[in-house]
Amino acid sequence: MILCITFLGCKSPANDDANLRTRAHEIAHKYIIVDGHIDVPYRMSEYTEDITRATNGGDFDYPRAKAGGLYAPFMSIYLPSERQKTPGASKALADSLIDLVEGFVQRAPDKFALAKSTDDVRNNFAKGLISLPMGMENGSGIENDLANLKHFYDRGIRYITLTHAKVNLIGDSSYDSTRVWNGLSPFGEKVVDEMNRLGIIVDISHVTDSTFYDVIRRTKAPVMASHSASRHFTPGWERNMNDDMAEKLAENGGVVMVAFGSAFLSSAYAEDSDSVRALVNAYLDDHQLTEKDPEGFEYYTEQRNMHPIGSTTDVADHIDHFVHLIGVDHVGFGSDFDGVFARPAGLMDVAGYPNLIEELLRCGYSEEDIAKIMGGNALRVWSEVERVAKEEQAITGTHR
Repeated sequence: MILCITFLGCKSPANDDANLRTRAHEIAHKYIIVDGHIDVPYRMSEYTEDITRATNGGDFDYPRAKAGGLYAPFMSIYLPSERQKTPGASKALADSLIDLVEGFVQRAPDKFALAKSTDDVRNNFAKGLISLPMGMENGSGIENDLANLKHFYDRGIRYITLTHAKVNLIGDSSYDSTRVWNGLSPFGEKVVDEMNRLGIIVDISHVTDSTFYDVIRRTKAPVMASHSASRHFTPGWERNMNDDMAEKLAENGGVVMVAFGSAFLSSAYAEDSDSVRALVNAYLDDHQLTEKDPEGFEYYTEQRNMHPIGSTTDVADHIDHFVHLIGVDHVGFGSDFDGVFARPAGLMDVAGYPNLIEELLRCGYSEEDIAKIMGGNALRVWSEVERVAKEEQAITGTHR
């Protein structure tokens, strides 16, 4: 396999571009694309649209998902950190967002299906249905009760991002300067153990470096970074993974799902994104609008779509960096669509996966390796987590 080694993007002769586009489209629809993180549920809770049809806003709807070949988007059950201040509020929101995802399936069983196992994903793909597995973004939904893990497992949650923007009862957050636990809390250690036993993937996106290393030492199953990228391109930004962390993740058998959001790709892009977002916020404030108002939503969407920042080459560079560092078996897609403001040209929504696949083809990646990155690696990790759970339950004599 020939890989990009300069991280400057890969080029092919102009007369090959049409062939690459055709091949990329074929590959996108031949294999299962798993995306580790898409924030559709919270988007729908803020501004409702019918995602079974083409929508005016957001990055995901059924027609665009079909066009892009996306058949297994993890629906993010996002719990804002401010919910942690009120006992029971995080759990209540999680349940309501899970209800919302179940509603997608109930309203369009010919388009969507729930997926609580890797077998479900594969069976749904064979039927032409888009699977909607779920991951909880922020372990605050567990509250301080391990029994809630079983509750959410039964409801279909298959990964939990341990923290979000603030330190919680489980561990420290990369976005929070307050470090209460210097890693996992004692309760967080029990959470990781119980997630292993139940078969819930431990997601280390959003945690501090020290929390990550505590998880790696504790877990018996592979972990996932559901939506992170390489700190090589964003020096000093703890939200992305450094090279040593990536190597430890690979030794654990895990997978890093590369985020597409512009801020993840480059420190300069993060500044550009913040500048555009500030102008949008200023306009909304001046006109006494919010993103929930129809007029505010329209303006926000228009400006967001008018300002792509970066390109598919940038995302391919992050993938390529990880592949060179830890191997092709430990990398995937984790867009963070509907959860970020700025996105790169060519990857503005879920119709864009063939554009990224085309870039990987241009870099010299084989179809076999692209299939791994598209979804094979994520399904492998999920399958291994399922296997470990069965072993743990056999050892302890317990069951889910």
